Amino acid sequence: MTGSAWDFLVDRKDLHRTEIREAAVPAPADGGVLFRVESFSLTANNVTYAVAGDQIGYWKFFPKPEGWGCIPAWGYGVVESSASPDFKAGERFYGYWPMASHLLTSPRRSRTGFVDTVAHRAGLPPTYNQYVEAPADAPHQDERSLLNPLFMTSFLIDDLLVDNGDFGGSTALLSSASSRTALGLAWLLKRSGRVRVAGLTSPRNRAFVASLGMYDDVILYDEVATGPVETPVVFVDFAGDPKVRAAVHNRFGDGLAYSCLVGLTHWEAGRDSAPLPGPAPVFFFAPDRVVKRRQDWGPGGLDERYGKAWDQFVADTPRWLTLDRYSGPAGVRQAFLAVLDGTLGPDRGAIVRP
Repeated sequence: MTGSAWDFLVDRKDLHRTEIREAAVPAPADGGVLFRVESFSLTANNVTYAVAGDQIGYWKFFPKPEGWGCIPAWGYGVVESSASPDFKAGERFYGYWPMASHLLTSPRRSRTGFVDTVAHRAGLPPTYNQYVEAPADAPHQDERSLLNPLFMTSFLIDDLLVDNGDFGGSTALLSSASSRTALGLAWLLKRSGRVRVAGLTSPRNRAFVASLGMYDDVILYDEVATGPVETPVVFVDFAGDPKVRAAVHNRFGDGLAYSCLVGLTHWEAGRDSAPLPGPAPVFFFAPDRVVKRRQDWGPGGLDERYGKAWDQFVADTPRWLTLDRYSGPAGVRQAFLAVLDGTLGPDRGAIVRP
């Protein structure tokens, strides 16, 4: 073991409590590959990973000492040293990395990149274990890091709605309307014209959300009981705030065609399992939908359909998105706390270079 490496850890019970833990850089064993984490994005999606870490298993990807967690993030890694004939130094891949300086892997080459076969990831959703070759000259790389995982979720939710005839709904009501995943879904729905698109947001984000042209109606959270919404309603809940969810269910009741729980951007609001009027909320887990569509559409089918939508969406982002860049362990902490506390505006994205 030579050199120095570090992990950015969070207290799993108190996400504001963080620590930089240093260690020697490990040398890969036979067949292993050591990656230097080049860059990753931070969004509310990473907060969801932390809040649902025990429930869904996100802490298991990069296990750390008891009580501490390393939050996964989407971005790029470069081969620093290799003990595998299939990988050479300098090769670059896009995928799921720890908030850290390095990752030691047990990679198996695939058609488009590799799969990390390390034992502790064997039982985890395969989508997160797959890495894709990422040439350094590919376009929209930071945008891909920041938006691709979120827009994939948007695309898959839209696909679920299409597959079910929008559950008979006339309006799609999206909470946390300024969040990136909600914006992606709103963009897809508005483009399709299948339903009216309404967004729930806070006073500070109202002007931004309204300026985008993705929503037909923008409603404040305290206007849920009275805001103009045409029923039946499909509710897609990106906020995960039990009070907001209860307000929507109490207003619409049987006028809700479907209730979909996606994210936890309002993570500090806690959870509430009390029964609600109308249909029970159904949790949307994107990797399950990926598996289904890869089976339904065959090799390359999902990638082709998604790729067309992504190219059009990312081309629209410069008019509303500015990228903020952070570096080093201190930059990781600064960016993470900005996202955690919601002080990074919806028109700004965090890109971190460890």
